[in-house]
Amino acid sequence: MIHTNEYAPACGELAESTLSVARQATLETGAIVREYFNHTFEVKSKGPNNPVTTADLAADRLLHQRLMDAFPDDGWLSEETADAPARLDRRRVWVIDPIDGTKEFIQGLPEFTISVALVVAGQAVLGLVHNPITGELFHALRGGGAFVDGQRAHVSQRAQVNGAQVIASRSEFKRGAFDALQAPLEIVPTGSIAYKLALVAAGRADATWSQRPKHEWDICAGVLLVQEAGGRVTDLDGRLHRFNQPHPEVNGIVATNGHLHRGIMTLLGRDGRR
Repeated sequence: MIHTNEYAPACGELAESTLSVARQATLETGAIVREYFNHTFEVKSKGPNNPVTTADLAADRLLHQRLMDAFPDDGWLSEETADAPARLDRRRVWVIDPIDGTKEFIQGLPEFTISVALVVAGQAVLGLVHNPITGELFHALRGGGAFVDGQRAHVSQRAQVNGAQVIASRSEFKRGAFDALQAPLEIVPTGSIAYKLALVAAGRADATWSQRPKHEWDICAGVLLVQEAGGRVTDLDGRLHRFNQPHPEVNGIVATNGHLHRGIMTLLGRDGRR
């Protein structure tokens, strides 16, 4: 694996041109996913409670074609592509979830997204999250801020945990993981962790978290969005996430507007001082 201190803010002409290619690929993929959503698709199983559809696979193929044709020297990590260790030796790596929120997609709920991130030296430097049904496009460049539909995005300013609006995983909510927290908080079940992170970045919610393991492709773009919008994101131990790791599973995620981070970590029984 490459270890480098050459990381620098992504803003600049080169980053903007890369963003332009990634944005076009993401929107094109969104159009294809929308067609499947409005018509028919097949559902298969990758394992217990882990479905995949023909839309996921078509989206993955198109993103791979567009991004790797444009940037053939980059690495690739995607939920729907067999992992290859060669990515660990690449300076830049695309981290992709073709459809984050496949269960919502299958259920006909417009709470799924296409998540596209570019990683350099373990950090996301470019991120896009696109909901193809609502048409929302969230994007961020490291050091350049976060945006939703071209307008600057900022996290909320709430400083009190009591009454905070938290968007929660639908599956975790149904399992009762948030039952004990409904008195101090306003819990809103929502699909797609990438979408939830984007909504926190846009100030439409104060926090989101998952105490279950996640994968890099689930959160990479969303982490950058929240950070660039002024918020804070850590794993359950209060550590910053590092991406393009040999084993791309992460120890959960807690994302807040920053003001609430210590309080939320304390509420979860975690060390919020890190």
